[in-house]
Amino acid sequence: MTEEATPLPPLPDRLSADPRSPHHVKEIFQHDVGIRLNGKERADVEEYCITEGWVKVPAGKTLDRKGHPLMLKLKGRVEAFYK
Repeated sequence: MTEEATPLPPLPDRLSADPRSPHHVKEIFQHDVGIRLNGKERADVEEYCITEGWVKVPAGKTLDRKGHPLMLKLKGRVEAFYK
């Protein structure tokens, strides 16, 4: 059984996993996306920006006043890739 190689959409400079964000691209999340911060792969990234060099990750189980996870911004060298 041969699998047709469909072209993957290009990864944007900034991407968010939150559907309410203007940086959320639904088509990209149909594929498995990986993020590396300073050479280490992270599985908990909610949003990233490659040119500005940051990722946002949830701060444990802490919630903001609207009930959404509180985010921490970590800075460094960001790489996005398809797994």
